[in-house]
Amino acid sequence: MPEEPTILWTGESGAKFKYWIHPIETNFTKSAGNYIFAKESSPGKWRPIYIGQTNDLSRRLGEHANDNTCIDRNGATHIHAHTQADEEARLAEEKDLIRKWNPPCNTQHAD
Repeated sequence: MPEEPTILWTGESGAKFKYWIHPIETNFTKSAGNYIFAKESSPGKWRPIYIGQTNDLSRRLGEHANDNTCIDRNGATHIHAHTQADEEARLAEEKDLIRKWNPPCNTQHAD
């Protein structure tokens, strides 16, 4: 079975974060991590729609699936995700990426 593709997202600070690219319907296991709902704007070019972090990817991504008006409206087709147990690191990464990319469905950390 081929390995899932990856992408490096760069934050406002210049830090790079490696994410695995998954189809939007992927079911995740219970793991803490960061995630990005994204749309492929052209081959190999991605636009973040929503950037988040959670202590349980399976629960949080399921919540988005049930209430994803903004994510749907903006055409997200994939979820980029990686595990990260450290909450402080997850929060810092989320903030760094939101400040650089200003996704349309995020309202926090945009200042």
